[in-house]
Amino acid sequence: MNKKIQLLSILFLGISSVAFSQIKEEKLVLNKKREPEVKKIEKKKTSVETIKNYPPEEKSQNPVKYNITDVPAVSDFKTSTIQGEDVAPKFDATAQNNYVQFGMGNYGKILLDGNVSKTLENKFEVGADVHLLSTSGLKNDYDWKSKQTSASIGAFLNSYGEKGKFNINAEYGLNNYNYYGIYALEPSADVDLKQKVNQFKVNGYYDFYSNEILNDVRVKSSFLKDHFDAQENQVSILANFSKHAVELGKSGINLNADLGVGLEAVKTDFEIGDKNSSNFFNADLAPKVTFRKGESYLMLGSSFSFLNAKNSNNQMEQMKNNKSYWFPKAEFQFAAAKEFKFYGGVDGGLKLNTYGDLLQANPYVLSDQYLKPTETKYHFYVGLRGDIDETLKYDFSAGFGKMKDIMFFKANGLFDNVYTLNRSAYDFANTFSAVYDDGNVSDIKGSVQYFPLENLMIDGEVRFTKYNLKNYENIYNVPLLNASIGAKYTMLDKKLLLGFKGIFASDRTTNSYAIEGVGSPAMIFQSTENTNDKVGGYADLNLSAEYKIHKNFSIFALGNNLLSSKYQTYKGYKVLGAQILGGVKITF
Repeated sequence: MNKKIQLLSILFLGISSVAFSQIKEEKLVLNKKREPEVKKIEKKKTSVETIKNYPPEEKSQNPVKYNITDVPAVSDFKTSTIQGEDVAPKFDATAQNNYVQFGMGNYGKILLDGNVSKTLENKFEVGADVHLLSTSGLKNDYDWKSKQTSASIGAFLNSYGEKGKFNINAEYGLNNYNYYGIYALEPSADVDLKQKVNQFKVNGYYDFYSNEILNDVRVKSSFLKDHFDAQENQVSILANFSKHAVELGKSGINLNADLGVGLEAVKTDFEIGDKNSSNFFNADLAPKVTFRKGESYLMLGSSFSFLNAKNSNNQMEQMKNNKSYWFPKAEFQFAAAKEFKFYGGVDGGLKLNTYGDLLQANPYVLSDQYLKPTETKYHFYVGLRGDIDETLKYDFSAGFGKMKDIMFFKANGLFDNVYTLNRSAYDFANTFSAVYDDGNVSDIKGSVQYFPLENLMIDGEVRFTKYNLKNYENIYNVPLLNASIGAKYTMLDKKLLLGFKGIFASDRTTNSYAIEGVGSPAMIFQSTENTNDKVGGYADLNLSAEYKIHKNFSIFALGNNLLSSKYQTYKGYKVLGAQILGGVKITF
């Protein structure tokens, strides 16, 4: 399987577009003209016919429209242990692609962003961007190092042909940080807590302008290595076939037919602890048909997954699992009016949990994980959405599902009980491991966008998620409630842009450890686990401002975590307090 992955990776190295599990740091908004992440450009499951008005100069003549995107609450914000959220403003109306911006702030923060692109002959566009963020960390809270540096550099190419658009993107990312969340021991200040993750991503995307037969093709690849020599190679290929807008007689009903075909291979090897190794190859087939009349539709489909999985470690021989899955997929919408659209459906699927995904959700996971896919057997949902006078858009829904191998993070204790503080960076009860359990999930979510004025936009999202697990009394490190509220306001003839973003989360249950030496003199450590500890909720308020002094020169200021609450994202891991950063931006 390793040879298959290497062969697929080499084959598609040159034709790739968007990044796997992008590391979400406090990155100032980059006005890039490139394809967004694959997960944000997948076609809607309603199979609504898409009229693709290319080339781009023709698209620019169309009136601007806004749409609610159904994404989880605070999906674009991961509460970093080092940074707050990025609420940097951007001037959409006068965006330029070539710029550099530099900022400095308290906690030793240094921020650098740059982007350059150029349109060549035959509608080719090439470009590159670079990002750097560094902070000295919480020197007054921890004796040991909590500094962090993240950097990325990427290049992209867009091509607009007669039949479709081609995009290729390559990016190298570095995250250099420390396992600083020690709460049960008192090591010396010079303790080595270093972790470093290097990731190289190459992706490609071709989108045909029409929805005739072959609709689009996507290729994604990722190569990851960390400080402890863990390695992960991943490659996937997805092709969408479709035939849209087939009229059924004179009934006014149109038929859309779609078929998604996907292949994904992941190989992960760890070199510490139990030295877990996993190898997955998954094939997906997702046919569906949609009957549509006006704004109402009925979609019927299903998906099939064929998984070949292999797991091994120092404690067990290789385990093989070849299994086929079937998942239901259906959705309806009844549009009583554009203000009130009732919808509902059922879906399911198989998600491969990779080391890269785990690091994205929790950078403090141990570099030795037993990886298993998560299966959503089914998920029923109903909802109401609408557009009121092009001023208010809303979408509210509730759902219930049954899942197998739900993945969440459990805190690790000590791996070595010998009485010493001269231990590995991950051996201070300061790391986490993925654990799995079966159970049910209930969720309620809503999103609203409000446009009271031409120069004012307000949006909000909320998500309530409740898990009932088979073996664990509580799910660890998952809040019951996530919410966000934001606003953007322009004034002074669009020279000044103000922004606000508030992020809220409820308490989380976690396990934790109390550790003490045993004996006189102490020869071993004794560890006591608390399976019902709490990590407090938080409110993270952020403000931003940018003033355009000249068409090519702006100054900006960012205020993050303005309540100065050093809340914890995971047990022991505090975030920075109130942060103020100022800088300049030059466009050319």
